[in-house]
Amino acid sequence: MNSAGTDRIDLMRTFVRIVESGNLSAAALQLNTSQPTVSRRLQALERMLGVTLILRSTHAMKLTDDGERCYEQAKQLLERWAALEDELRVCDAEPVGRLRVRAPHAFGQNQLIEPLTRYLQRYPHVTIDWILNDNRPDFIAEDVDCVVQVGHDNDPSTIKVLLAEVPRIVVAAPSLLEKHPVNQLEELAQAPWVALNLFYRNEVVLRHGVDGSMQHINITPRMSTDSLNALRMSALSGLGVAMLSAWIVADDLASGKLVHVLPEWQAVALPIYLVYPYSSYYPARLRTFIAMIREVVPKFAEIAIPNGER
Repeated sequence: MNSAGTDRIDLMRTFVRIVESGNLSAAALQLNTSQPTVSRRLQALERMLGVTLILRSTHAMKLTDDGERCYEQAKQLLERWAALEDELRVCDAEPVGRLRVRAPHAFGQNQLIEPLTRYLQRYPHVTIDWILNDNRPDFIAEDVDCVVQVGHDNDPSTIKVLLAEVPRIVVAAPSLLEKHPVNQLEELAQAPWVALNLFYRNEVVLRHGVDGSMQHINITPRMSTDSLNALRMSALSGLGVAMLSAWIVADDLASGKLVHVLPEWQAVALPIYLVYPYSSYYPARLRTFIAMIREVVPKFAEIAIPNGER
């Protein structure tokens, strides 16, 4: 403890969070404290070390040379400290602490809450910030530990574990098909569409299930959305044809609320990845969460399309 009674590890953790989040306000939000508290901790660390770590102005902040060196050393020290805490707790193998996890809205709501509940029941000393967002995260600025992500990711600074590949199919409500019959591939372009703009907007690419041939279909959506749940509801309402992950419409197909359009054609399956930053150490809470996700997600990708269609 220093003379002010402030823990040195806490000061360094605050400093690292300021640097990685980009400003004091964001750091305060991530640390669940106030901006004045963050500012006081930074000043206390600077007094303790006898150097200026960050040059601050009204609109910007910049690390000094000493701040750069302190940041790199503080990151390593915090990782070693976390490893020490885990090692001392290894006798009861009990993960502790908070995880911040991002997942896609629909998948995170519909498929992952049950396994997440089982995980938290198994490890009562872990808490999770369950952040539902379909966009790519900024791991450092947003203080995110890992992400369940649909679609490819080319960020070289992260580890990507392929969990599953989810089949996608073209569906429509029976009421829509009465007005706009689709019996041939060419008729898809003439039908009204709703689109998931994260993955397609003005064109869909379909592959034939037997010969593997590919077809590019130009479409003009009546509506586009970034929500898989909204896309499903708009298809159910008869607004347009939609290309959706098979798991989210399995019950609708079985009940007849939606029809699998041209079942001999499918979109390329979407990969689901678990993504997390490189680090020299991962705490037990993250290691156990990763193990759980790697076990449960592949099961969801195996949901069969009615009538055995794949």
